[in-house]
Amino acid sequence: MSGTPDTGGMRFYLTTHKRHWIKLTDVPLFLKSEHFAAAAKLYPARGPYAVDSGGFSELQRHGRWTRTPRQYVDDLRRIWECVGPYDWAAQQDWMCEDLIIHGGRVGKTVFVGTHLNVAEHQRRTVANFLELRSLAPDLRIAPVLQGRTIPDYERCVELYERAGVDLRREPVVGLGSVCRLQSTRQGAAIVTAMATHGFRLHGFGFKILGLERVGHLLASADSAAWSSHARYRPSLPGHTHKNCANCLDYALNWRTRVVHALPTQRQMLLTDRSAA
Repeated sequence: MSGTPDTGGMRFYLTTHKRHWIKLTDVPLFLKSEHFAAAAKLYPARGPYAVDSGGFSELQRHGRWTRTPRQYVDDLRRIWECVGPYDWAAQQDWMCEDLIIHGGRVGKTVFVGTHLNVAEHQRRTVANFLELRSLAPDLRIAPVLQGRTIPDYERCVELYERAGVDLRREPVVGLGSVCRLQSTRQGAAIVTAMATHGFRLHGFGFKILGLERVGHLLASADSAAWSSHARYRPSLPGHTHKNCANCLDYALNWRTRVVHALPTQRQMLLTDRSAA
């Protein structure tokens, strides 16, 4: 399967909301399913890509999933048929960040809150994966681990095991709710603990510091950090837009800089494998 890591390598996806980039580059891309679903026309992919379920936005805005598992499966089938086989698609998981659960505000962004607890988010996450797998056993849908602490994640592993899901046999296992912890000791400890199980982990929303700490433990990772990086810097020479926060050239240049900025032993883990 193209989404699994080669010997000594890791797939590093550029996260973007620009779905047409799929026809412009063979660099691995990470795109939300909703951006495909809303499109009247879909383009065949030049390179590898993976599909994000968009769970963070769903729960942030609504405190629940507004798309049913059946609707999500239908969206994934259309993407597969029109864009081409994806590496994998994330399940409709339930993140466990405090803001997602309790609600609040960050700048202008309002989190309505689910007002549930971590255990219920984990239960719903596992139940959703089982339903999706039942509806579409042929699709590459990746399970996701959720929690806040190492014991939480271990309990989530147990929930999957009790449900008959052997995560060690899954091509990819998403590691949720670690994005804001990735560069901390706590985040590194969580990644390390889950990696010791032998799971082929995907790190959602990883940045340079997180990759420096635990990139060698991941099978893949994605990042949209290039966009915020570009928003506060001048546009590239010759570019007429206000900034390059939506610019493919900037994104590709940023990715190259990330690879070369990391220690030599990490650079091997971030090589382009679009021909895999």
